[in-house]
Amino acid sequence: MELFNLPYNTIIQRFVAKSHFDSVTNTKQKALFTNDIAKIMWCNTLSTETTNLPHKEIEEIQIFSIELKERKEIKSILEIIDKTIPYHIIFIVTFGDEVYLSASAKHPSPLNDNKSVIDWTYTSPWFKEIENTYSLNLKKDIDTVFLDFCQQLSIKSSISIKNIADLTAYNSRFSSLTKEIELLKKKISTCPQFNKKVELNLKLKKIIEELDKLINIL
Repeated sequence: MELFNLPYNTIIQRFVAKSHFDSVTNTKQKALFTNDIAKIMWCNTLSTETTNLPHKEIEEIQIFSIELKERKEIKSILEIIDKTIPYHIIFIVTFGDEVYLSASAKHPSPLNDNKSVIDWTYTSPWFKEIENTYSLNLKKDIDTVFLDFCQQLSIKSSISIKNIADLTAYNSRFSSLTKEIELLKKKISTCPQFNKKVELNLKLKKIIEELDKLINIL
């Protein structure tokens, strides 16, 4: 599937056998690959050599297309692939004419340079292929290409975000505050003590104000 109309020099279009990941999966995980995935294609490589763009921390972006046997999210499978391959990956997950996109900010494992630790995963909702609004803008450098793409998948994007670490920190804090607000709302709704409910409401107000400030920073 070609969503991004990338230059010819970036094209790989190579089939990746599911057995390639046998050495890093247990029996249950192998079954996920077998039962959920129809095929995996390595579609493109975005690097200095293929795009003429320089790079800073992100040397290459690999683009993988994964065709599913049924329409479902496959976060655990994507994490296995992402942790195994040291380069940043953009996943195009497909079922019929529907697609969702996923990409993770990650860093090398301190125990093994050939493996990665995932910091945050950015994911789109499902959409029809013909209705795609996401793009890969080959400008400035490889790091900016990846940052720009992740911003499109992010909760909120802004020019005040300077790198993928900033974007990941923002999304992590946003998610943490949102979860805390929902938890407090549940506690307030079931709290029988008036004084305790007042205390929880004050705490909720403070966290909502912090979330508003975080949003308004961008």
